[in-house]
Amino acid sequence: MNQTKLLMVVLAVVTITACKSKNEPKESVGKYTVTSPLLIDTFFTKEYVAEIQSLQNVEIRAKVKGFIEKINVDEGQRVNAGQLLFTIRPREYEAELLKAKAEVRKAEVELQNTKALADKNIVSKSELTLAAAKLDGAKAEEALAEMYVGYTKIAAPFNGVIDRLKMKSGSLIDEGTLLTTISDNKEVYAYFNVSELEYLDYKNNSNKNSNNVKLILANNQEHKYGGQIETVESEFDKNTGSIAFRAKFPNPDYLLKHGETGRVQIQLDLKNALIIPQKSTYELQDKIYVYVVDKNSVVKSRLITIKQKLSNIYIVESGLSVDDKIIYEGIQLVKENEAVQTSFIAARAALSIK
Repeated sequence: MNQTKLLMVVLAVVTITACKSKNEPKESVGKYTVTSPLLIDTFFTKEYVAEIQSLQNVEIRAKVKGFIEKINVDEGQRVNAGQLLFTIRPREYEAELLKAKAEVRKAEVELQNTKALADKNIVSKSELTLAAAKLDGAKAEEALAEMYVGYTKIAAPFNGVIDRLKMKSGSLIDEGTLLTTISDNKEVYAYFNVSELEYLDYKNNSNKNSNNVKLILANNQEHKYGGQIETVESEFDKNTGSIAFRAKFPNPDYLLKHGETGRVQIQLDLKNALIIPQKSTYELQDKIYVYVVDKNSVVKSRLITIKQKLSNIYIVESGLSVDDKIIYEGIQLVKENEAVQTSFIAARAALSIK
């Protein structure tokens, strides 16, 4: 009796299990949109931090010691070449000049008297030569005194803008004291550093307009005047592996000032670039991967190398070809070695390129 009950229970379990297995749906195959890399001629924009410098930026220093008698300009004022900036009290130097002039006149009289005596053979020719040398020395002292008087009036060496005044009227200054700085900002230089690889890309670039650059200011606004790369320094910095470029920008509104910072943008052409959407990739341990669907509709992950990152596009250096099919949407759900169903979207549509 017990064996009969046990047999009936076993048969019931088997029947229930069989029915349950029959009613369970088969696991569905995932459906994903795929696309292919696109081979195209395109361009990319590189951006570099830049230091802005005036076309000319010169310190104005005193050449003589004395009291500042008058300051003829104000901070931030535009001045013209030759315009008087500072006057140092000249009386001491003017007195020295008068003394030097008197010595010249005295030496001239002595020379004339010595010449008259020499003509009568009363004095030797050597005394005449000595008197002439004395006159030359007096004239040299006069010229030096005149130069020092000139140094008491400090003029602008070129058209520019006056920086902060370091001294006030009445200040006692020494020779070499910094009085202010003058900057010629009608045009400015932007210096920025470029890596060796990017330098080679720039030199090999076929775009003749690659010398034309833009300047983005600290407020993220573009400077309304475009610039041009003028020169590249002769040596790479051994510590940073970079080389300095210099671009010049017009600045007729005097918006840009010496010492500002900005970002220089360079546009470079790329021929036969292989591009994919960034949304088709994922990152693992600082490396970029895509999911490739093979001819058997099985998903395989693949490591790729990126040449350049644009706004929503990767330019692929290696790892893919135009014949590959990559998962376009749903890379967060797909699994390695999973068999999938796919629908294809053209590369241009996936990349929103007309």
